[in-house]
Amino acid sequence: MSEKELFQEAVKAKEYAYAPYSKFKVGAALLTKDGKVYTGCNVECASFGGTNCAERTAIFKAISEGNKDFEAIAIASDNGMFTFPCGICRQVIFEFGKDIKIIVGDKNEEIKVISIKELLPYGFSSEDLNQ
Repeated sequence: MSEKELFQEAVKAKEYAYAPYSKFKVGAALLTKDGKVYTGCNVECASFGGTNCAERTAIFKAISEGNKDFEAIAIASDNGMFTFPCGICRQVIFEFGKDIKIIVGDKNEEIKVISIKELLPYGFSSEDLNQ
């Protein structure tokens, strides 16, 4: 699957977002190494701590279905600009591989690709636990 095609899957997933408070809809599409795509959207909650980002929704779906080998994740939002993962999502993505590609696009469908290691150069991992 091309980077642009994965980004388009994130655009579609964004339409399912539940964002009545921020009005900031986000969609994510996670590509596994075996070619499967898991999508997710942000889900807000009046108790803001209960809110979940699109990226983590897609990752948790994949894990709950037995897949932990990720190649890339694409992220799309309503703001028309490049939307990168928040800090918590960066850490969760990093947990599953330092070379996972982050794909973002803007309203003109220009695509940028960066690795999670570039976004989170000193991420905390199992190596830090001396395992």
